[in-house]
Amino acid sequence: MPAKRRQRSQYVTASDGVRLAWADAGEGPLVVKAANWLTHLEFEWESPVWRHWMRFFSEHFRFVRFDERGCGMSDWNVGDLSLDRWVSDLDTVIEAAKPNGPVVLLGISQGAAPCIRYAAQFPERVARLILYGSYARGSSRRGTVRSEQEYRAMVDLARFGWGKDNPTFRQIFTSRFIPGGSDEQIRWFNDLCLKTTNGDLAAQLFEARAVVDVTGILDRINTPTLVLHARNDEVTPIDEGRLLAAGIRGAEFVELDSKNHILLEHEPAWDRFRQAVLDFAKPDVRTSEDPAFGALSTRERQILALIVDGRSNADIAERLGISEKTVRNHTSNLFDKLGVWTRAQAMVFARDHRFEG
Repeated sequence: MPAKRRQRSQYVTASDGVRLAWADAGEGPLVVKAANWLTHLEFEWESPVWRHWMRFFSEHFRFVRFDERGCGMSDWNVGDLSLDRWVSDLDTVIEAAKPNGPVVLLGISQGAAPCIRYAAQFPERVARLILYGSYARGSSRRGTVRSEQEYRAMVDLARFGWGKDNPTFRQIFTSRFIPGGSDEQIRWFNDLCLKTTNGDLAAQLFEARAVVDVTGILDRINTPTLVLHARNDEVTPIDEGRLLAAGIRGAEFVELDSKNHILLEHEPAWDRFRQAVLDFAKPDVRTSEDPAFGALSTRERQILALIVDGRSNADIAERLGISEKTVRNHTSNLFDKLGVWTRAQAMVFARDHRFEG
């Protein structure tokens, strides 16, 4: 069983004195994730919503991320909330990470705008751009009255209902981000809302995001770019992802079959996301994997990865939302394909033959 990965959390001070919490984990090419809505470096590390993201990126890359000002472990005395400030904060974290060359920038949702601006300002510092569930223009810049009205309602809801004991208010946010989430995942996301910020700051962050607009600089981006977007994303409409891909010269677009703004581990869209990212950012990663794994189905790969993590059949069944009998059947099939007879042998085979999960 592979050693449990850990992250290293640190602080760096922005140019205006705000302390930013950042963390890194893993080894390899440096991927820096720009700050996005609702993060907490420690709370999300082993969460049922984000841990598969952390595991994936830290297994293949040196993965750096940070809590934005006003959120998580960073200072809640936010000062300036503007795109210029977000770009400056991103630059501060990148410098703290001491890259030895151009970095890969990961922009999720709101995180795309500072990544795009940074790549336009410092093209020599960015090797590749990965943009998921993202947008170039905030809700008040999209030209639809309905979009702006809905966003204004969310701002008011955050300001007046965020910290109430009744989780109904926060549930509205959760239901949009992970409509396909389990009860455990929904409860965790509701708790995340309380742990990451307060109502006034949440409203300010919402308002700042609404006026973002980087459409005018998309044609200045020459960095290789991958845009991925869930087809039925309720937080950021897929048309916003298409606009990004159309505006950035040569951008590759991948449409994912999901309704979740945060892809969940059990859904096939997560497998498609991982493969697309590896093919784009680390194209040689699969070539080292033994061809024997190519015979496995997507579900069998999922189960083998969880077996390697030391999960029991009951754990695997719960995580994937299937019965234990189905897990046993898939396990038997993957054993046959790999030529092994026991879980221990499967784990050794996966390790020795460079299974990528």
